[in-house]
Amino acid sequence: GKIITVIEGIDKAKIDVKDVSKKLKSKFACGGTVKDSVIELQGDHNIAKIKEELVKLGFNRDTIE
Repeated sequence: GKIITVIEGIDKAKIDVKDVSKKLKSKFACGGTVKDSVIELQGDHNIAKIKEELVKLGFNRDTIE
């Protein structure tokens, strides 16, 4: 029944999904987990802020929906 924010589509062969999850959880001060290369962050987070943080972590802005 809790709200989560899901980040999916990360290629776990090229990127350490757990490391990305750790950095996002720290940045947004929330809990979360990784399940089958899908990051689940606890809470309803602003999508624009998550996109900006992913760009800072090296993701291409054009590949983020």
